[in-house]
Amino acid sequence: MKIYNKSQIEQVTQLDLNALAAVENGFKALGQGNVTMPPILSMAIEEHNGEVDVKTAHIKGNERFAIKISPGFFDNPKLGLPSLNGLMVLFSAKTGLVDSVLFDEGYLTDIRTALAGAISAKYLSNSEASKITVIGSGLQAELQVAAIKLVRPISQVNIWARDNTKSQAYKQRMEQRYDLSVSVHSSIQQACQEADIIVTTTPSKEPLLNWEDIPSGAHVIAMGSDSPHKRELATSVILNAEHLVVDRISQSESLGELRSVDKPLTRSLVELGDIICGKHLYSRRVDDVSVCDLTGTGVQDTAIADYTAQQLTSIQSTM
Repeated sequence: MKIYNKSQIEQVTQLDLNALAAVENGFKALGQGNVTMPPILSMAIEEHNGEVDVKTAHIKGNERFAIKISPGFFDNPKLGLPSLNGLMVLFSAKTGLVDSVLFDEGYLTDIRTALAGAISAKYLSNSEASKITVIGSGLQAELQVAAIKLVRPISQVNIWARDNTKSQAYKQRMEQRYDLSVSVHSSIQQACQEADIIVTTTPSKEPLLNWEDIPSGAHVIAMGSDSPHKRELATSVILNAEHLVVDRISQSESLGELRSVDKPLTRSLVELGDIICGKHLYSRRVDDVSVCDLTGTGVQDTAIADYTAQQLTSIQSTM
């Protein structure tokens, strides 16, 4: 058994096309029916605005499967600590023995979450999308843009967040690190006016994005709702979008944006993996609005963990 720390993991797994392909193949396997994935085990720590999720999945044919323990404590930034932490344990899919422990401190979750947004944009958004609106100013607000830049020609970022000081810090960070033009807005409606892609990245308990805020042709990626008490999209967004895609229907209905919809859907509901593997043929008109609700799946964790283990093993074999 090998134990790897965050710095070792960061050296081999980053926001790049190789890591994106690994997560994309995980979604593809899910669509093909080649994944065993139980429901998420989730526990709230309400008195400290925290939660702990345990996710796992086995991809048929993979040598390893991962179990991830992922705490999220959203008041941590006030203490100078990151909101997310955790680790992944890899087991042999043949013997069940522990293969390795990836003490990534939540890094791989951040990476695979951002890559899921990019995969959503790759398959669902207009191909020439260049203007992105981000709701929220945390780490995912940065990583989503960085990941989506891998698949779309992003040049303009618009941001709205509750804390204007954090929005200004985000603007400075993104302009320096990614050479992007960033505009800070005082309202969500203003921030979304010219958006090709809209990404919601908050732990909000009340809907933030309304149908009236979304311009024609936009693709909406909802990242924040991954537990029963969270919600970022108004019901009108779900009911009116021409295309509605989720990472896992059962999870979106219990933990994601579909949980709050109390009216029958008039459009088909599709899983992202079904589109990737070709089971569902996706076609959009340029003015269509698409919505993708990403709650986070165990197959993403196994995919990124197995990819990371392969890279680490490869480096060791050449030493």
